[in-house]
Amino acid sequence: MNHQDRPIPTRIYLDHAATSPLRPEARATMEQGFSIWANPSSPHAEGRKAREALEHARERIKAALGWTGELIFTSGASEGLALALSQAKAGARLVSAVEHDAVLKAAPDAERLPVLGNGALDMDVLAEAVQREHPLVAVQQVNSETGNAQDLSAVHAVVSDAGGYLLADCAQGAGKMPPPPCDMAVISAHKFGGPIGVGALLVKDYAMLEPVGGHERGYRRGTENLPGALGMAAALEACADPYVAPEVLEPLDTLAQECRALGGTWLSDRLSCPTPYIRSIAMPNMSGTAQVMRFDMAGIAVSQGSACSSGTMKTSHVLDAMQLNPKVAANCIRVSFGWNTTRAEVERFCEVWLELARA
Repeated sequence: MNHQDRPIPTRIYLDHAATSPLRPEARATMEQGFSIWANPSSPHAEGRKAREALEHARERIKAALGWTGELIFTSGASEGLALALSQAKAGARLVSAVEHDAVLKAAPDAERLPVLGNGALDMDVLAEAVQREHPLVAVQQVNSETGNAQDLSAVHAVVSDAGGYLLADCAQGAGKMPPPPCDMAVISAHKFGGPIGVGALLVKDYAMLEPVGGHERGYRRGTENLPGALGMAAALEACADPYVAPEVLEPLDTLAQECRALGGTWLSDRLSCPTPYIRSIAMPNMSGTAQVMRFDMAGIAVSQGSACSSGTMKTSHVLDAMQLNPKVAANCIRVSFGWNTTRAEVERFCEVWLELARA
């Protein structure tokens, strides 16, 4: 009996890199926050109570991250990136070629820094590119498609020596690993089990940014999302070390061997620094689009390694920048794991992947 003949089991969610389910700790804390309904910027007693709760959440998040600088609440990583890229007191904007679309669209005129075939930033090109007046360099901590981590310690050293700022997109790393050496960073709560619609821009010093007026010390407009900030704090505090226990992901080691034997591509094999929570896998005989549909029919949520734009399939800009064979890239899917992923779910994913690959 193959997987298509079996009853569809309880849904298995393996798309945590997109959004992770809300942690119960975050939900409970948010319910408390909804009772503090006043605007934190209001001067009356109700507003002061809300402000006190907001500042407490700010300090809890900074403590959970080990961040000693400042924190500006945002609606998520995309807004944080846009604020940093538009308001940083810096010169030329430089961004890696594998950055999230939020970076590329927020700084469309930025110079793109190439990566090597293993996904790592080309440090020789970076060293030349930063030789201009006070550049702002945006480089991700972990790639959302491949799971590859950049060596931000080395990147920061090069950028700092040149008198520039490093902006780190930590959306996929926050809660899973410490913030890297950087001058600014962004996080998004829903990537680690917090609520959707809240995030933060971390800055070493407010003086690095041009104020725009409004809330958050004048660096961001819009009333703060107090329940969301409280939920984000609770979710971060609930993150374990390691984020996902190694035994949960052990079945992937066997799947990797089977994938190679069947002629598939286990993208982690070619990455400079693969992380455990995001895997990109190319099946030898089926497109990513078809795989996503077949997995969904089998009760498993995964995502695709290539983007769909205007109804036409286009190779992922990340995989293209890594010079991955277009035929392999078209057959990639992304599977990502989170705080509530179980070993049984991973085993089921491996079972279905093999059934599809052998069909």
